[in-house]
Amino acid sequence: MNIYWTVWLFILIPATFAIGETYALMTGRTTLSRYIWTLSAKWPPFGWLAGVLTGFLACHLWWGGIVCFAPVK
Repeated sequence: MNIYWTVWLFILIPATFAIGETYALMTGRTTLSRYIWTLSAKWPPFGWLAGVLTGFLACHLWWGGIVCFAPVK
């Protein structure tokens, strides 16, 4: 299962981003950065929500206050 998550994180996410951005730039459609900017302009709480979700994931993935970082057996 480790290969699955490694491929997803380091290959599939960047690949789908690159495909989407290339398609948007070649066809004159909305890029991800323009989409985020427009979304933030139309719904100002989006920036705050993105920050909360980022902080939650950082705590969930890297904060060792709840359990020790001993390897799972």
